[in-house]
Amino acid sequence: MYSSFQLALKYFKYWLTASNAKGHGVHSPFVYDFIKNVLNDKRQFDCFRYIEFLRSELKNDNTEINVPDFGAGSRMQLNNKRKISAIARSSLKPKKYSQLIFRIVHYYKPETILELGTSLGITTSYLSFANPSAKIITMEGAHEVATIAKNNFGRLNLSNIQIIEGNFDETLSIVNSQLSTVNFAFIDGNHRKQPTLNYFHQLLNKANDSSIFIFDDIHWSEEMEEAWNEIKQHSSVTLTIDLFFIGIVFFRMEQKVKEHFFIRF
Repeated sequence: MYSSFQLALKYFKYWLTASNAKGHGVHSPFVYDFIKNVLNDKRQFDCFRYIEFLRSELKNDNTEINVPDFGAGSRMQLNNKRKISAIARSSLKPKKYSQLIFRIVHYYKPETILELGTSLGITTSYLSFANPSAKIITMEGAHEVATIAKNNFGRLNLSNIQIIEGNFDETLSIVNSQLSTVNFAFIDGNHRKQPTLNYFHQLLNKANDSSIFIFDDIHWSEEMEEAWNEIKQHSSVTLTIDLFFIGIVFFRMEQKVKEHFFIRF
């Protein structure tokens, strides 16, 4: 993984070269619409308050649990005993991005949603509130983490979530085989090149031209950047949006020319 200093330099370069967040100079009508109606939607929904209250509770919970590491590891902890507060502070997607993911789902209304990396269930809860009629399948490798997430879903009265426990390398193919399509996928799990590409290629078999895939931490390490660049160049991918901390992939068949956007967020 890159050091904090390296990441800061990369972020500074991204900020200097990315397109204006107001959409000025963006000639794609679809991307302009995304910037105007999703990226810059400042509305505060009631569920935001409930979920963020739960996040603050988790950040103050010093209970220790066992967390086996199936991925590229954590910046903060090297052993398998971790406090819930430490997971909440280092592993949960920040409010800014969780609420962006909510807005994407709320705007485009995907019906089948797959999340790789439940963690404590904060982003999953945003997904659920964003489209209560959607079928949401979320996958988590650590049993004790999944148990806490289930409890959080119960506290928020969320009923459209199915949680699958186990290593993604073993469970994803089973889940994927049972789905006819994946309209939306958030991949926030094993932060290594080959597993990320494996997940992409498996999910690609169930994508259609309205599907949206979001990859987390695309600039987290050199190999994650390599994975992201390979995904961008895939023949099925017609449009990508790089927001630095996440990358958004579209498969719009009506888009004749492949385009890649860097947008400030």
